[in-house]
Amino acid sequence: MKITELLKSETIILDLHATSKSTVIDELVEKLGFAGRLVDKDKFKKEIWARETQGTTGIGDGIAIPHAKTDAVKVPSIVFGRSKAGVDYEALDQKPSHLFFMIAATDGANNEHLDTLARLSSMLMDESFRKKLLQANSTQQILSLIDQKEKEKIEDESGGVQAIEGKKILAVTACPTGIAHTYMAADALKAKGKELGIDIKVETRGSGGAKNVLTEKEIQEADGIIIAADTKVDMERFKGKPVVEAAVADGIRRPKELIEKVINGNALIYQGGKSSSTIEPSGGGKSNLNAFYRHLMNGVSHMLPFVVGGGILIALGFMFGIESHLKDDSNYNVFAEALNTIGGGNAMGLMIPVLAGFIAMSIADRPGLAPGMVGGFMAAQGNSGFLGGIIAGFLAGYIVVGLKKLLEGMPQSLDGIKTILLYPLLSIFATGMIMFFVVEGPVGAFNTALGGWLEGMGTTNAVLLGLILGGMMAIDMGGPINKAAYTFGLAMIADGILLPHAAIMAGGMVPPLGIALATTFFAKKFTRQELDAGKSNYIMGASFITEGAIPFAAADPGRVIPSIVVGSSVAGALSMLFNIGLPAPHGGAFVFPLLEGNPFMYLLAILIGAAITAIMLGILKKDIK
Repeated sequence: MKITELLKSETIILDLHATSKSTVIDELVEKLGFAGRLVDKDKFKKEIWARETQGTTGIGDGIAIPHAKTDAVKVPSIVFGRSKAGVDYEALDQKPSHLFFMIAATDGANNEHLDTLARLSSMLMDESFRKKLLQANSTQQILSLIDQKEKEKIEDESGGVQAIEGKKILAVTACPTGIAHTYMAADALKAKGKELGIDIKVETRGSGGAKNVLTEKEIQEADGIIIAADTKVDMERFKGKPVVEAAVADGIRRPKELIEKVINGNALIYQGGKSSSTIEPSGGGKSNLNAFYRHLMNGVSHMLPFVVGGGILIALGFMFGIESHLKDDSNYNVFAEALNTIGGGNAMGLMIPVLAGFIAMSIADRPGLAPGMVGGFMAAQGNSGFLGGIIAGFLAGYIVVGLKKLLEGMPQSLDGIKTILLYPLLSIFATGMIMFFVVEGPVGAFNTALGGWLEGMGTTNAVLLGLILGGMMAIDMGGPINKAAYTFGLAMIADGILLPHAAIMAGGMVPPLGIALATTFFAKKFTRQELDAGKSNYIMGASFITEGAIPFAAADPGRVIPSIVVGSSVAGALSMLFNIGLPAPHGGAFVFPLLEGNPFMYLLAILIGAAITAIMLGILKKDIK
């Protein structure tokens, strides 16, 4: 489909009367309505403004592309408006906008329409083409310029690497917590795809489950699949397709590179029978460390609901008294006993078995789940605890992988027996025996020694530990280092040691809060888009969602990362100095009433860390011109 099939002379305004963003939108919508392209003009305008609240469509270089996809549109259309004087449209580069293309897509717009609209966005990146549009003297000249440029664009795209129109790329994004990274990576891939002229469908596997799930037909028709994930993804459906695999952070920071690997034919064909963490990426072999991290994070992501729900229930029970769940305690309360039984005896009791089971499942698929959970349950019931559960998960997973290789020579007719009988019997036996005779003793002794050291360490050592843990939470904002610190905190909670996790949560809250303060008090240092994002960072920081700092760090890592690491380190150290304990694994400000120690001192530690981050950003960042 050509652009001039969507843009007609009756939807062109050569000289806009509008002098503001709101009047530009009003005038363009009126033009569409008068041309009979809308079913409901008011509803369409409402959808246009709803899109603007998500971020301005003034993309810079004098261009604005307000758009909406809604059933208020009768016919897919484009309305073009021009203002030679320019209008303040809140553009990303904070310069006046002169060329306005309002896109009206029907609710069921097909890929052909979307590809055409993406091509228009790409064409507008050409400065000489924009100048010609500004100088055109008639609606017919506008249409001719667009028609000619589109022909050139299609010819250019058919000549080599840039011939990407018509390519169908699918993606899957997933992170351990499924709160922020999953959706940031999806947005980055789709945005970069649109910039390159490709419509990318992204399946997100977040905390609320899988959304926008890829269909079998879409997978068969796709030219390649991008997996940007830090947890296990169902890979068998991609057998025989080119697959590029990367960390979820790469989906956020390097979307163009991932897309180009598919386009250039550098993605390896997935052969099947492997977990996502064992695919060879196109750029070379994946490191063992990265595979270890993916398997571990698959366990952590499935464990988190048990930890968060169970931990908060236990903490709520503490409000009746630390030992109010015990029947012989003077403060005994039956509701406190119920909370402790549900949260501690059951939800938290499943934490380590679930962790181990899903680590093993990440390595060996479904046959790894049973031996992993049995090994994890043994660790939970013994002295090896959280660390023993991690060992059990990896042990069980690789035992199953070994069994698969050992039994692969058996007749295919016996595959059912392998799955139902041989794998569970042999893997549970082998995992259990190794845990019982080899792992439990030395790991239990190590846990006991570590717990004794943490409980008996002096103030200096405690502050140093808080400094390190707080800094780890900020250095990659949800990445492997952040998750390593968080996992350590969970392990300490499981062993009844609450001080480290308080320092960890303080360190994780500081980056978004510090950035929010900086955007408030040093507004000249940030773009208008960053100022808007800064407001939401108050909420993200208060909720212990460190990922809110990622867009700022990605845009200016040399100044932002040192600032947030210093602030987070100070907050973690002060939390330890103030002797604050935290029985809840997540929640931010919402679990402050559950703290052990003075909550006001804990708040002070976080505010001091955030203030340090904000001041450093105010000093290090340059004013936006």
